[in-house]
Amino acid sequence: MGQFAALIHELKHEATGTRRMLENISTDKLTWKPHEKSKTLGQLAAHVAEIPRWANHIMTEREFNMATNVFDRVKGSSKEEIITSFEQVLARAVEVLEHANDEEWTMNWAFKSGDHTVFDLPRFAAVRSMVMNHLIHHRGQLSVYLRLLNIPVPGMYGPSADER
Repeated sequence: MGQFAALIHELKHEATGTRRMLENISTDKLTWKPHEKSKTLGQLAAHVAEIPRWANHIMTEREFNMATNVFDRVKGSSKEEIITSFEQVLARAVEVLEHANDEEWTMNWAFKSGDHTVFDLPRFAAVRSMVMNHLIHHRGQLSVYLRLLNIPVPGMYGPSADER
């Protein structure tokens, strides 16, 4: 793990809050969406659950091209299925990250869309962006969905208004 161990610990810490958020979704509300352009609750929750999978692509490949690569999506037809998928995806991501050496962490990884390079970054920066920041961003969206559905929102960095 070397000098990048802190990022792995941070992922595990954020996973605790993510798990709590996913535990609060309601299977009977999975088809609800706040706007016609929005994902459904089920689609968003499944997306949150699959985000740690990016660690596997980043650490085992040199690039990912949205036009040619396949990203194995989590399909969540129930809260339990989404949580189980999250736990499996997270465990594999942590395993891959923990077994990477410092040289692997610093190699560049490119995210592409066809001929367009979206970014080309050292792997540690790609993990920060595509896993950590991405996870926190969509988890925040999920908290808004819960609030709009009047479902208790768990606290992420201390108690929420629903936990006081």
